[in-house]
Amino acid sequence: MLTALRRLSPVRVILVAFTSAAWVGVLLLMLPVSRQGPGGASFMEAFFTATSAICVTGLTIVDNEHYWTPFGQAVLMVLMQIGGFGVMTLATFVGYAVLGKLSLRSRLTAVAETHAAGPGDLTDVLGGIVKVTLVVEAAVALSLTLRFWLAYDHSVGRAIWHGMFHAVSSFNNAGFALFSDNLTGFVDDPWICLPIAAATILGGLGFPVLLQLRRFGFDLMRWSMNTRLVVVLTPVLLITGWLFIAVLEWRNAGTLGPLAWDDKLLASFFHSVQTRTSGFNSLDVGAMRPATWLGMDVLMFIGGGPAGTAGGIKVSTFAVLFFIIWTEVRGDTAVHVFGKRLSRAVHRQAISVVLLALALVVLATMSLLLLSPFSLDSVLFETISAFATVGLSTGITADLGTASQLILCFLMYLGRLGPITFASALALRSRKRLYELPKERPIIG
Repeated sequence: MLTALRRLSPVRVILVAFTSAAWVGVLLLMLPVSRQGPGGASFMEAFFTATSAICVTGLTIVDNEHYWTPFGQAVLMVLMQIGGFGVMTLATFVGYAVLGKLSLRSRLTAVAETHAAGPGDLTDVLGGIVKVTLVVEAAVALSLTLRFWLAYDHSVGRAIWHGMFHAVSSFNNAGFALFSDNLTGFVDDPWICLPIAAATILGGLGFPVLLQLRRFGFDLMRWSMNTRLVVVLTPVLLITGWLFIAVLEWRNAGTLGPLAWDDKLLASFFHSVQTRTSGFNSLDVGAMRPATWLGMDVLMFIGGGPAGTAGGIKVSTFAVLFFIIWTEVRGDTAVHVFGKRLSRAVHRQAISVVLLALALVVLATMSLLLLSPFSLDSVLFETISAFATVGLSTGITADLGTASQLILCFLMYLGRLGPITFASALALRSRKRLYELPKERPIIG
Protein backbone atom coordinates (compact mmCIF):
# COMPACT_ATOMS: atom_id res chain seq x y z
CA MET A 1 0.00 0.00 0.00
CA LEU A 2 2.73 2.46 0.98
CA THR A 3 4.71 1.54 -2.14
CA ALA A 4 1.66 2.26 -4.30
CA LEU A 5 1.11 5.64 -2.60
CA ARG A 6 4.73 6.62 -3.19
CA ARG A 7 4.24 6.10 -6.92
CA LEU A 8 1.28 8.46 -7.05
CA SER A 9 1.70 12.07 -8.17
CA PRO A 10 1.18 14.79 -5.53
CA VAL A 11 -2.21 15.63 -7.03
CA ARG A 12 -3.39 12.03 -6.79
CA VAL A 13 -2.12 11.75 -3.23
CA ILE A 14 -4.34 14.72 -2.30
CA LEU A 15 -7.36 12.99 -3.85
CA VAL A 16 -6.63 9.74 -2.01
CA ALA A 17 -6.09 11.56 1.31
CA PHE A 18 -9.37 13.50 1.10
CA THR A 19 -11.29 10.38 0.12
CA SER A 20 -9.77 8.38 2.99
CA ALA A 21 -10.57 11.11 5.52
CA ALA A 22 -14.16 11.26 4.27
CA TRP A 23 -14.63 7.51 4.69
CA VAL A 24 -13.27 7.65 8.22
CA GLY A 25 -15.86 10.33 8.92
CA VAL A 26 -18.62 8.16 7.45
CA LEU A 27 -17.69 5.24 9.71
CA LEU A 28 -17.57 7.44 12.80
CA LEU A 29 -20.93 9.05 12.06
CA MET A 30 -22.54 5.61 11.60
CA LEU A 31 -21.62 4.63 15.16
CA PRO A 32 -24.56 4.63 17.62
CA VAL A 33 -22.63 7.06 19.84
CA SER A 34 -22.85 9.70 17.08
CA ARG A 35 -26.63 9.77 16.82
CA GLN A 36 -29.26 10.82 19.32
CA GLY A 37 -31.80 8.07 19.87
CA PRO A 38 -31.51 4.34 19.20
CA GLY A 39 -29.15 2.95 16.58
CA GLY A 40 -26.67 4.72 14.37
CA ALA A 41 -27.15 6.90 11.32
CA SER A 42 -27.94 5.27 8.00
CA PHE A 43 -25.18 5.00 5.44
CA MET A 44 -26.65 7.74 3.24
CA GLU A 45 -27.10 10.13 6.15
CA ALA A 46 -23.53 9.57 7.32
CA PHE A 47 -22.07 9.62 3.80
CA PHE A 48 -23.80 12.84 2.75
CA THR A 49 -22.99 14.63 6.02
CA ALA A 50 -19.34 13.51 6.10
CA THR A 51 -18.85 14.51 2.45
CA SER A 52 -20.42 17.90 3.11
CA ALA A 53 -18.21 18.43 6.18
CA ILE A 54 -14.87 17.32 4.68
CA CYS A 55 -15.64 19.40 1.57
CA VAL A 56 -16.61 22.34 3.85
CA THR A 57 -19.95 22.76 2.11
CA GLY A 58 -22.70 22.72 4.73
CA LEU A 59 -25.55 21.06 2.85
CA THR A 60 -27.43 18.74 5.20
CA ILE A 61 -30.21 16.18 5.05
CA VAL A 62 -30.66 15.89 8.84
CA ASP A 63 -31.10 18.34 11.71
CA ASN A 64 -27.61 18.84 13.15
CA GLU A 65 -28.96 20.06 16.50
CA HIS A 66 -31.28 17.16 17.27
CA TYR A 67 -29.86 14.32 15.16
CA TRP A 68 -26.18 14.23 16.16
CA THR A 69 -24.86 13.76 19.68
CA PRO A 70 -22.00 15.95 20.97
CA PHE A 71 -19.66 13.20 19.75
CA GLY A 72 -21.18 13.30 16.27
CA GLN A 73 -20.99 17.09 16.24
CA ALA A 74 -17.33 16.87 17.27
CA VAL A 75 -16.70 14.54 14.33
CA LEU A 76 -18.26 17.17 12.06
CA MET A 77 -16.06 19.90 13.54
CA VAL A 78 -12.89 17.85 13.03
CA LEU A 79 -13.90 17.02 9.45
CA MET A 80 -14.53 20.71 8.74
CA GLN A 81 -11.14 21.67 10.18
CA ILE A 82 -9.35 19.00 8.16
CA GLY A 83 -11.26 19.88 5.00
CA GLY A 84 -10.58 23.59 5.28
CA PHE A 85 -6.97 23.24 6.39
CA GLY A 86 -6.20 20.59 3.80
CA VAL A 87 -5.59 16.92 4.49
CA MET A 88 -2.07 16.86 3.12
CA THR A 89 -1.21 20.24 4.61
CA LEU A 90 -2.23 18.91 8.01
CA ALA A 91 -0.37 15.63 7.53
CA THR A 92 2.74 17.42 6.32
CA PHE A 93 2.73 19.83 9.23
CA VAL A 94 2.30 17.03 11.77
CA GLY A 95 5.03 14.99 10.08
CA TYR A 96 7.40 17.92 10.14
CA ALA A 97 6.59 18.66 13.78
CA VAL A 98 7.19 15.05 14.81
CA LEU A 99 10.13 14.08 12.59
CA GLY A 100 11.71 17.46 11.97
CA LYS A 101 12.16 16.66 8.29
CA LEU A 102 10.14 15.76 5.22
CA SER A 103 10.75 13.82 2.05
CA LEU A 104 10.79 15.69 -1.23
CA ARG A 105 7.55 13.96 -2.28
CA SER A 106 5.79 15.11 0.90
CA ARG A 107 6.98 18.65 0.27
CA LEU A 108 5.79 18.60 -3.35
CA THR A 109 2.39 17.25 -2.30
CA ALA A 110 1.91 19.99 0.29
CA VAL A 111 3.14 22.61 -2.19
CA ALA A 112 0.48 21.47 -4.69
CA GLU A 113 -2.24 21.83 -2.05
CA THR A 114 -1.13 25.11 -0.46
CA HIS A 115 0.12 26.78 -3.65
CA ALA A 116 3.36 27.65 -1.90
CA ALA A 117 6.11 29.10 -4.04
CA GLY A 118 8.19 25.93 -3.69
CA PRO A 119 9.45 23.27 -1.29
CA GLY A 120 11.98 25.67 0.20
CA ASP A 121 9.44 28.00 1.82
CA LEU A 122 6.99 25.26 2.76
CA THR A 123 7.75 25.17 6.50
CA ASP A 124 7.18 28.91 6.79
CA VAL A 125 3.89 28.59 4.89
CA LEU A 126 2.65 25.73 7.06
CA GLY A 127 3.58 27.50 10.27
CA GLY A 128 1.85 30.65 9.10
CA ILE A 129 -1.31 28.76 8.12
CA VAL A 130 -1.53 27.13 11.54
CA LYS A 131 -1.00 30.43 13.38
CA VAL A 132 -3.55 32.35 11.30
CA THR A 133 -6.12 29.57 11.65
CA LEU A 134 -5.76 29.27 15.42
CA VAL A 135 -5.74 33.03 16.05
CA VAL A 136 -8.86 33.75 13.94
CA GLU A 137 -10.81 30.78 15.24
CA ALA A 138 -9.89 31.52 18.86
CA ALA A 139 -10.92 35.18 18.56
CA VAL A 140 -14.25 34.35 16.92
CA ALA A 141 -14.92 31.50 19.37
CA LEU A 142 -14.32 33.83 22.34
CA SER A 143 -16.63 36.49 20.92
CA LEU A 144 -19.43 34.01 20.17
CA THR A 145 -19.03 32.23 23.51
CA LEU A 146 -19.48 35.47 25.44
CA ARG A 147 -22.55 36.39 23.39
CA PHE A 148 -24.21 32.97 23.76
CA TRP A 149 -23.48 32.98 27.50
CA LEU A 150 -24.44 36.56 28.38
CA ALA A 151 -27.31 37.24 25.97
CA TYR A 152 -28.94 33.83 25.41
CA ASP A 153 -28.61 32.21 28.82
CA HIS A 154 -26.50 29.31 27.57
CA SER A 155 -24.61 27.42 30.23
CA VAL A 156 -20.87 28.08 30.18
CA GLY A 157 -20.15 24.66 28.69
CA ARG A 158 -22.80 24.97 25.99
CA ALA A 159 -21.71 28.51 25.15
CA ILE A 160 -18.08 27.42 24.76
CA TRP A 161 -19.05 24.47 22.57
CA HIS A 162 -21.31 26.55 20.32
CA GLY A 163 -18.67 29.26 20.11
CA MET A 164 -15.94 26.80 19.09
CA PHE A 165 -18.10 24.91 16.59
CA HIS A 166 -19.37 27.99 14.78
CA ALA A 167 -15.91 29.60 14.76
CA VAL A 168 -14.43 26.54 13.04
CA SER A 169 -17.41 26.29 10.70
CA SER A 170 -17.23 29.96 9.69
CA PHE A 171 -13.45 30.28 9.18
CA ASN A 172 -13.44 27.08 7.14
CA ASN A 173 -16.40 28.37 5.11
CA ALA A 174 -18.41 25.27 6.01
CA GLY A 175 -21.77 26.73 7.04
CA PHE A 176 -22.71 23.99 9.51
CA ALA A 177 -24.72 25.30 12.47
CA LEU A 178 -25.94 23.68 15.68
CA PHE A 179 -29.41 25.21 15.46
CA SER A 180 -32.33 23.65 13.61
CA ASP A 181 -33.01 26.90 11.74
CA ASN A 182 -29.31 27.56 11.12
CA LEU A 183 -28.85 31.22 12.17
CA THR A 184 -32.28 32.64 11.39
CA GLY A 185 -32.86 33.12 15.12
CA PHE A 186 -29.98 35.63 15.15
CA VAL A 187 -30.93 37.61 12.04
CA ASP A 188 -30.96 40.91 13.99
CA ASP A 189 -27.96 40.18 16.25
CA PRO A 190 -24.75 41.81 14.94
CA TRP A 191 -22.75 40.24 17.81
CA ILE A 192 -23.41 36.84 16.27
CA CYS A 193 -23.63 37.64 12.56
CA LEU A 194 -20.63 39.98 12.20
CA PRO A 195 -17.97 37.78 13.88
CA ILE A 196 -19.14 34.85 11.75
CA ALA A 197 -19.10 37.05 8.64
CA ALA A 198 -15.60 38.31 9.48
CA ALA A 199 -14.28 34.76 9.89
CA THR A 200 -15.93 33.76 6.62
CA ILE A 201 -14.30 36.65 4.76
CA LEU A 202 -10.85 35.94 6.24
CA GLY A 203 -11.05 32.24 5.46
CA GLY A 204 -12.30 33.02 1.95
CA LEU A 205 -9.34 35.28 1.15
CA GLY A 206 -7.07 32.24 0.92
CA PHE A 207 -3.97 31.36 2.90
CA PRO A 208 -1.48 32.93 0.44
CA VAL A 209 -3.26 36.28 0.80
CA LEU A 210 -3.52 36.04 4.59
CA LEU A 211 0.16 35.18 4.91
CA GLN A 212 1.21 38.09 2.71
CA LEU A 213 -0.99 40.48 4.67
CA ARG A 214 0.51 39.12 7.89
CA ARG A 215 4.03 39.50 6.59
CA PHE A 216 3.88 42.74 4.57
CA GLY A 217 0.82 44.49 5.99
CA PHE A 218 -0.43 47.14 3.55
CA ASP A 219 2.88 47.59 1.74
CA LEU A 220 1.21 47.28 -1.66
CA MET A 221 4.47 47.18 -3.61
CA ARG A 222 5.37 43.85 -1.99
CA TRP A 223 2.03 42.20 -2.67
CA SER A 224 1.85 39.52 -5.34
CA MET A 225 -0.57 39.83 -8.24
CA ASN A 226 -2.78 37.18 -6.62
CA THR A 227 -3.03 39.18 -3.38
CA ARG A 228 -3.88 42.37 -5.25
CA LEU A 229 -6.59 40.66 -7.29
CA VAL A 230 -8.21 39.03 -4.26
CA VAL A 231 -8.00 42.11 -2.01
CA VAL A 232 -9.47 44.37 -4.71
CA LEU A 233 -12.22 42.09 -5.98
CA THR A 234 -13.40 40.69 -2.64
CA PRO A 235 -14.92 43.96 -1.34
CA VAL A 236 -16.29 44.73 -4.82
CA LEU A 237 -18.16 41.41 -4.90
CA LEU A 238 -19.26 41.74 -1.27
CA ILE A 239 -20.71 45.21 -1.77
CA THR A 240 -22.31 44.23 -5.09
CA GLY A 241 -23.97 41.21 -3.47
CA TRP A 242 -25.03 43.28 -0.47
CA LEU A 243 -26.80 45.90 -2.59
CA PHE A 244 -28.25 43.29 -4.94
CA ILE A 245 -29.84 41.22 -2.15
CA ALA A 246 -31.02 44.30 -0.25
CA VAL A 247 -32.74 45.85 -3.27
CA LEU A 248 -34.46 42.66 -4.48
CA GLU A 249 -35.53 41.40 -1.06
CA TRP A 250 -36.26 44.71 0.74
CA ARG A 251 -40.04 44.33 0.55
CA ASN A 252 -40.22 40.54 0.39
CA ALA A 253 -42.50 39.50 3.26
CA GLY A 254 -40.77 36.13 3.50
CA THR A 255 -37.26 37.53 4.00
CA LEU A 256 -36.28 41.17 4.67
CA GLY A 257 -39.77 42.68 4.61
CA PRO A 258 -40.69 42.38 8.34
CA LEU A 259 -37.29 43.60 9.60
CA ALA A 260 -36.27 47.12 10.65
CA TRP A 261 -34.12 48.98 8.12
CA ASP A 262 -30.87 48.43 10.02
CA ASP A 263 -31.61 44.73 10.43
CA LYS A 264 -32.34 44.54 6.70
CA LEU A 265 -28.89 45.94 5.98
CA LEU A 266 -27.29 43.49 8.41
CA ALA A 267 -29.12 40.46 6.99
CA SER A 268 -28.46 41.37 3.34
CA PHE A 269 -24.76 41.96 4.10
CA PHE A 270 -24.56 38.67 5.98
CA HIS A 271 -26.04 36.77 3.05
CA SER A 272 -23.74 38.49 0.58
CA VAL A 273 -20.83 37.21 2.68
CA GLN A 274 -22.28 33.70 2.83
CA THR A 275 -22.50 33.43 -0.95
CA ARG A 276 -18.68 33.58 -0.90
CA THR A 277 -18.93 29.82 -0.08
CA SER A 278 -19.74 29.67 3.62
CA GLY A 279 -23.45 28.87 3.58
CA PHE A 280 -24.86 30.07 6.90
CA ASN A 281 -28.28 31.63 6.52
CA SER A 282 -30.12 34.12 8.72
CA LEU A 283 -33.03 34.37 6.25
CA ASP A 284 -35.21 31.72 4.62
CA VAL A 285 -33.40 31.22 1.31
CA GLY A 286 -36.34 29.22 -0.03
CA ALA A 287 -38.55 32.32 0.32
CA MET A 288 -36.26 34.54 -1.74
CA ARG A 289 -37.19 35.68 -5.23
CA PRO A 290 -35.93 33.57 -8.18
CA ALA A 291 -34.05 36.64 -9.45
CA THR A 292 -32.19 36.79 -6.13
CA TRP A 293 -31.31 33.10 -6.46
CA LEU A 294 -29.85 33.76 -9.90
CA GLY A 295 -27.66 36.60 -8.66
CA MET A 296 -26.50 34.46 -5.75
CA ASP A 297 -25.74 31.67 -8.25
CA VAL A 298 -23.21 33.94 -9.93
CA LEU A 299 -21.60 34.97 -6.65
CA MET A 300 -21.42 31.36 -5.43
CA PHE A 301 -19.91 30.18 -8.70
CA ILE A 302 -17.13 32.79 -8.48
CA GLY A 303 -16.37 31.89 -4.86
CA GLY A 304 -13.43 33.19 -2.83
CA GLY A 305 -9.64 33.31 -2.93
CA PRO A 306 -7.45 30.40 -4.09
CA ALA A 307 -5.62 27.97 -1.78
CA GLY A 308 -7.91 28.67 1.16
CA THR A 309 -11.14 27.44 2.66
CA ALA A 310 -13.42 28.89 -0.04
CA GLY A 311 -14.81 27.12 -3.08
CA GLY A 312 -16.00 28.18 -6.52
CA ILE A 313 -13.80 28.84 -9.52
CA LYS A 314 -11.98 31.42 -7.34
CA VAL A 315 -11.78 35.20 -7.54
CA SER A 316 -8.39 35.14 -9.29
CA THR A 317 -9.72 32.90 -12.07
CA PHE A 318 -12.69 35.22 -12.60
CA ALA A 319 -10.33 38.21 -12.68
CA VAL A 320 -8.08 36.57 -15.29
CA LEU A 321 -11.09 35.96 -17.53
CA PHE A 322 -12.23 39.56 -17.08
CA PHE A 323 -8.83 40.92 -18.07
CA ILE A 324 -8.64 38.57 -21.07
CA ILE A 325 -11.98 39.92 -22.31
CA TRP A 326 -10.93 43.51 -21.55
CA THR A 327 -7.72 42.99 -23.54
CA GLU A 328 -9.66 41.66 -26.54
CA VAL A 329 -12.11 44.58 -26.38
CA ARG A 330 -9.22 47.04 -26.38
CA GLY A 331 -7.40 45.20 -29.15
CA ASP A 332 -4.19 44.74 -27.15
CA THR A 333 -1.85 41.88 -27.91
CA ALA A 334 -1.02 40.89 -24.32
CA VAL A 335 -2.98 40.73 -21.07
CA HIS A 336 -1.65 43.15 -18.46
CA VAL A 337 -2.71 43.18 -14.82
CA PHE A 338 -1.34 45.70 -12.31
CA GLY A 339 1.69 46.44 -14.45
CA LYS A 340 2.53 42.78 -15.10
CA ARG A 341 1.98 40.60 -18.17
CA LEU A 342 0.03 37.38 -17.76
CA SER A 343 1.53 34.20 -19.14
CA ARG A 344 -0.50 32.55 -21.89
CA ALA A 345 -0.41 29.35 -19.83
CA VAL A 346 -2.47 31.20 -17.19
CA HIS A 347 -5.01 32.13 -19.88
CA ARG A 348 -5.44 28.48 -20.83
CA GLN A 349 -5.67 27.32 -17.21
CA ALA A 350 -8.36 29.87 -16.33
CA ILE A 351 -10.46 29.13 -19.42
CA SER A 352 -10.14 25.36 -18.87
CA VAL A 353 -11.18 25.56 -15.20
CA VAL A 354 -14.23 27.73 -15.94
CA LEU A 355 -15.46 25.72 -18.92
CA LEU A 356 -15.09 22.41 -17.10
CA ALA A 357 -16.88 23.85 -14.05
CA LEU A 358 -19.75 25.10 -16.21
CA ALA A 359 -20.01 21.74 -17.96
CA LEU A 360 -20.12 19.93 -14.62
CA VAL A 361 -22.84 22.21 -13.21
CA VAL A 362 -24.96 21.96 -16.37
CA LEU A 363 -24.68 18.17 -16.49
CA ALA A 364 -25.57 17.83 -12.80
CA THR A 365 -28.50 20.24 -13.14
CA MET A 366 -29.91 18.29 -16.08
CA SER A 367 -29.56 15.03 -14.12
CA LEU A 368 -31.36 16.42 -11.06
CA LEU A 369 -34.15 17.82 -13.24
CA LEU A 370 -34.69 14.33 -14.66
CA LEU A 371 -34.60 12.69 -11.23
CA SER A 372 -36.64 15.19 -9.18
CA PRO A 373 -39.88 17.19 -9.52
CA PHE A 374 -38.30 20.54 -8.60
CA SER A 375 -38.00 23.61 -10.83
CA LEU A 376 -34.93 24.67 -12.78
CA ASP A 377 -34.15 27.71 -10.62
CA SER A 378 -34.14 25.75 -7.35
CA VAL A 379 -32.19 22.81 -8.80
CA LEU A 380 -29.62 25.12 -10.39
CA PHE A 381 -29.17 26.91 -7.06
CA GLU A 382 -28.63 23.58 -5.31
CA THR A 383 -26.08 22.27 -7.82
CA ILE A 384 -24.04 25.48 -7.84
CA SER A 385 -24.17 25.57 -4.04
CA ALA A 386 -22.82 22.01 -3.94
CA PHE A 387 -20.13 22.54 -6.58
CA ALA A 388 -18.98 25.84 -5.08
CA THR A 389 -19.02 24.20 -1.59
CA VAL A 390 -21.35 26.91 -0.30
CA GLY A 391 -24.10 25.04 1.51
CA LEU A 392 -26.95 27.50 0.98
CA SER A 393 -30.14 25.70 0.01
CA THR A 394 -33.62 26.49 -1.20
CA GLY A 395 -34.80 23.70 1.10
CA ILE A 396 -34.97 20.82 -1.37
CA THR A 397 -31.82 18.86 -0.40
CA ALA A 398 -33.45 16.62 2.19
CA ASP A 399 -36.39 15.91 -0.17
CA LEU A 400 -34.21 14.72 -3.06
CA GLY A 401 -33.92 11.03 -3.81
CA THR A 402 -30.82 8.98 -3.05
CA ALA A 403 -29.51 9.22 -6.61
CA SER A 404 -29.84 13.02 -6.58
CA GLN A 405 -28.13 13.28 -3.20
CA LEU A 406 -25.26 11.15 -4.48
CA ILE A 407 -24.90 13.56 -7.41
CA LEU A 408 -24.65 16.44 -4.93
CA CYS A 409 -21.98 14.49 -2.99
CA PHE A 410 -20.03 14.03 -6.21
CA LEU A 411 -20.36 17.75 -6.94
CA MET A 412 -19.14 18.69 -3.45
CA TYR A 413 -16.13 16.41 -3.81
CA LEU A 414 -15.19 17.75 -7.24
CA GLY A 415 -15.96 21.31 -6.20
CA ARG A 416 -13.58 21.10 -3.25
CA LEU A 417 -10.77 19.22 -4.98
CA GLY A 418 -11.37 19.78 -8.69
CA PRO A 419 -10.09 23.37 -9.08
CA ILE A 420 -7.12 22.69 -6.75
CA THR A 421 -5.98 19.46 -8.34
CA PHE A 422 -6.82 20.36 -11.93
CA ALA A 423 -5.03 23.72 -11.80
CA SER A 424 -2.05 22.11 -10.05
CA ALA A 425 -1.94 19.34 -12.62
CA LEU A 426 -1.98 21.87 -15.47
CA ALA A 427 0.75 23.92 -13.82
CA LEU A 428 2.96 20.88 -13.21
CA ARG A 429 2.34 19.27 -16.58
CA SER A 430 4.01 20.97 -19.49
CA ARG A 431 5.45 19.53 -22.64
CA LYS A 432 7.48 21.15 -25.35
CA ARG A 433 6.86 20.40 -29.00
CA LEU A 434 9.82 20.17 -31.31
CA TYR A 435 7.74 21.56 -34.16
CA GLU A 436 4.93 24.07 -34.78
CA LEU A 437 1.88 23.50 -36.99
CA PRO A 438 0.73 26.19 -39.43
CA LYS A 439 -1.77 28.71 -38.05
CA GLU A 440 -5.37 29.06 -39.20
CA ARG A 441 -8.33 30.91 -37.67
CA PRO A 442 -11.93 29.66 -37.58
CA ILE A 443 -14.79 32.16 -37.70
CA ILE A 444 -15.63 33.40 -34.19
CA GLY A 445 -19.08 34.78 -33.46
